[in-house]
Amino acid sequence: MTSQPPSQPPQPEQPAEAVPTCYRHPDRETWVRCQRCERPICPDCMRDAAVGFQCPECVAEGNKAIRQAKSTFGGGLVRTPIVTYAILGLIVLVFGAQLLTGDVVTAELAMYAPAVAAGEYYRLLTAAFLHQDFIHILFNGWAIWVIGPYLERAFGHARFTALYLLSALGGSTLGFWLDADPLRTFTLGASGAVFGMFGAVFVVGRRLNLDVRGIAVIIALNLAITFVLPAFSGLRISWTGHVGGLVTGTLLALALAYAPKANRALVQWLAIAGALVLLVALVLVRVPAIASMVG
Repeated sequence: MTSQPPSQPPQPEQPAEAVPTCYRHPDRETWVRCQRCERPICPDCMRDAAVGFQCPECVAEGNKAIRQAKSTFGGGLVRTPIVTYAILGLIVLVFGAQLLTGDVVTAELAMYAPAVAAGEYYRLLTAAFLHQDFIHILFNGWAIWVIGPYLERAFGHARFTALYLLSALGGSTLGFWLDADPLRTFTLGASGAVFGMFGAVFVVGRRLNLDVRGIAVIIALNLAITFVLPAFSGLRISWTGHVGGLVTGTLLALALAYAPKANRALVQWLAIAGALVLLVALVLVRVPAIASMVG
């Protein structure tokens, strides 16, 4: 005689597991989850991580905690000195326009005190992108090509741009005040900005405890040429542009390079703004005297 096990009641059918869908694209099935928040993510939302994948939001949140690389003196890290290249490209384009139009572009953009006093203040900067001849543009272009990338990497794109333009403005401003015959003097060339870069390289070298004798010799030699060469050759060189650019670039570089780390960016941009305000004020104060000479 055999015994039969009691019959089992039928078991209820188990519901199928819900297929997960991407949290950003609900119409896409996926079995991959973010390694940080574990939300399901589709291939379009996957971001490579150290282990597995992460969603875009977790990647963005993680990047906030990563300290961004900075240049030596606080600007953004520069891989390609695009500002230097842009300056050189603009100088070449303007020189080409000078050659094509004769004296038209030069007359419209060169530093000319009576025109500045009449309201054409742009000449204070546009003059720095004009050149007299091929030797002039080759010398300034070579200096910008050699020194520009070094300073741009030290200060970052924005601070270097400010240093360059304010040095050019400083040279024009000193000329606006001290040129011997402002009513007949047209000044052009990037030399003021270049001298400002010379001064900045000297300051950066001193700040980093580097050997600055080479740049000191270059500055001294160029100043000697500025003052001595015209006496023997009759060549007119704007000493005001050179000295004004040198002083402006050196002082501004001191503020940028020696700004305290705790409030570096604030101090640097206040120094840049202060230099701009001072130069603009000097120009405006001089305008009535130049206007009276013209009138």
